[in-house]
Amino acid sequence: MASELDPAFETLTQKAAGRIVISVDAMGGDHGPATVVAGLAVSAAALPDIDFVLHGNEAELAPLLARRPTLKGRVTVVHAEGIVRMEDKPSQVLRTGSNTSMWSTIESVREGKAQAAVSCGNTGALMAVSMIRLRKLPGVNRPAIACLWPSRGPKPFNVMLDVGADIKADAPDLLQYALMGASYARNGLGYARPRVGLLNVGTEDHKGRAELRQAQDLIAAATDAGNFDYAGFIEGGDLPSAKVDVIVTDGFTGNIALKTGEGTAKL
Repeated sequence: MASELDPAFETLTQKAAGRIVISVDAMGGDHGPATVVAGLAVSAAALPDIDFVLHGNEAELAPLLARRPTLKGRVTVVHAEGIVRMEDKPSQVLRTGSNTSMWSTIESVREGKAQAAVSCGNTGALMAVSMIRLRKLPGVNRPAIACLWPSRGPKPFNVMLDVGADIKADAPDLLQYALMGASYARNGLGYARPRVGLLNVGTEDHKGRAELRQAQDLIAAATDAGNFDYAGFIEGGDLPSAKVDVIVTDGFTGNIALKTGEGTAKL
């Protein structure tokens, strides 16, 4: 149910006509709801045309929101008793997680009450619930998880996908990743015509597995329709470079690259 901390849920939805409403899982993540609410305050200050639907334990969220007067009138709380833990298996969440804050967060998008969902919680569970409740867009065979990689290029970040949604990908899947990544780079990062690179063990055309060479041909043929440029094969050292704006790879390789980069940064 909607909280009485703010106007009724329907009132916020009506007020938000023409505005962006983001559905947020308050209970997911390593640092708890206080960090999530603090993030909402930062976002609200930077983006005055955004409102939020916050899902979680109302008793915990009420005092946190009360200390953030800038959020008054821009946040509606939807109470959810359950929490998806980091160690929960996605299959378990699908069977028993309908009372959780993560599930409720996705439901707001499914019901048209928000345009996007955000959770810092269990990635596998979030992907599984999204797949079941929101379904895939037409033309998308496998969803991908994207990350932002620090870049020496014209923008602060490159986009890399997939980084763990699926451990394998064939040539048509890699083409879809290229199209999705290029769209994200245009709309999210402001690249007019993103440069896409395909991660491989070398830059020569004969290098890599057969599906990578097949994907290269498919991606190169889709540049006009997809409004991007193809930069060819790239290597691991090119991930933060100015050579590309979008890095395409399978989820197994992408996840290892991501975790290696995180570990190196911590070292």
